[in-house]
Amino acid sequence: MAPEWVDEVLLRGPGAEPCLFFDEPVTRDGLRRLVRERQAALGAAGLRRGGSVAIRLAPSLELVVQLLASWRTGARAALLDHRLTLFETDRALERLAPQVLVDAEHPVPGGPARGHYRQRARVTARPGRPAEGPHALVQLSSGSTGPAKVIGRTAADLVAELGRYERIDGVPRAGERMVSLASPVHVLGLVGGLLHCLHAGVRLAFPERITAEGVLAAVAAGPEPTTLLGVPFHLELLGWAVDPPRLPQLTGMTTGGEPVRAEVHAAFVDRYGVRLGSMYGMTEVGVIATDLSGAHRPELTPAPGLGLRAVDGELLVAAERSPYLDPAGAERWADGWLRTRDGGSVDPGTGRVRVRGRLDSQVSIGGLKVDLTEVEHTVAALPEVESAVVLHGSAIEAYLVLAPGATAALVEERLAERLAAYKRPRLLHVLERLPRTATGKPVRDRAALAAATTGAGR
Repeated sequence: MAPEWVDEVLLRGPGAEPCLFFDEPVTRDGLRRLVRERQAALGAAGLRRGGSVAIRLAPSLELVVQLLASWRTGARAALLDHRLTLFETDRALERLAPQVLVDAEHPVPGGPARGHYRQRARVTARPGRPAEGPHALVQLSSGSTGPAKVIGRTAADLVAELGRYERIDGVPRAGERMVSLASPVHVLGLVGGLLHCLHAGVRLAFPERITAEGVLAAVAAGPEPTTLLGVPFHLELLGWAVDPPRLPQLTGMTTGGEPVRAEVHAAFVDRYGVRLGSMYGMTEVGVIATDLSGAHRPELTPAPGLGLRAVDGELLVAAERSPYLDPAGAERWADGWLRTRDGGSVDPGTGRVRVRGRLDSQVSIGGLKVDLTEVEHTVAALPEVESAVVLHGSAIEAYLVLAPGATAALVEERLAERLAAYKRPRLLHVLERLPRTATGKPVRDRAALAAATTGAGR
């Protein structure tokens, strides 16, 4: 698609209308002006149509305008999470070889996580190479289960996904408001949050701080019907709020990234009195299926116009081409279908899909099948456990953060009441904090979990 799609799809609208809310509201006219200014600066650094740029900025107005300016130039933009280490960033830049790097003049300050930052960009020309192929966006997979994959999507892919959002019941519409807790560097916060809101005329706000108080204050800041967008980790944050205020404008919350445990779902709905919807998607294709009302939980309705089927217990999504820009993951696409590596089924009567968890969560113990997702949810649901990850090596192992006053021995005692002996973890590794990816997903890499372990119980 020609770069004019940015103006036609994302930047159109009444000039005086506020569309983004950071420290201050940003109008459409103001956003268009900032994008033109950044486009000129990128051009001065040598970025041209068909070129390549990597953007490593924290969630901020600067991130938004640099991304839109890159696309308006007709360049391919790779988004790198600002929380990557310098080593990880250097490795990513080696793989991507951008011609221009946009990063921050100063690192973000320490302290509690913020929903947005003030950033001043530094634009640096590099001896990279131009874009290879038609892709407008490059993202790295979360890396929760192994090395990150390089994923490319065209402008047409993004516009098609926005079209799916237009036809999904329950997504915010023009005149409504969204408070996004999901980073715009990753697909949920980028397309489901930023791009959808710009396209649909939804006012998009980012909380000052990612704390229960900060999120609820962001909801209270506007009178419009408001939806929260985040991941299950944010439900835990909101659960820590003491006597949350009445928020009549809060209509509900949508989560993605990983399934929400039944007890967490019920606790949120009971406490806040609003719907909690679910969204299933992948960086490779965006939104795949939703249940934004929570009416069909745990089933989801496929996104309009997206092909989805189950083959031998695995969910496959229709895709015209492989989304992978390097060999990692390329074997997952064939004959117009992308293997999700998620187990699931599609009801032939209703067409709704049930996602049963990662296929690598199915293991055999003494000839008996064990679903590690079931074990993990059982461990995490214990009042003695704040969070947990369950893996299988030579045996089933649980990495967990204990609640105050709890012990590994007490957890073992509780699990003996809830799980058959062959399903129970043989090793309990105690962590002070569960490592998470930049998108909030628990890390499932054994080396990273072992490095965070403080002790073990048998």
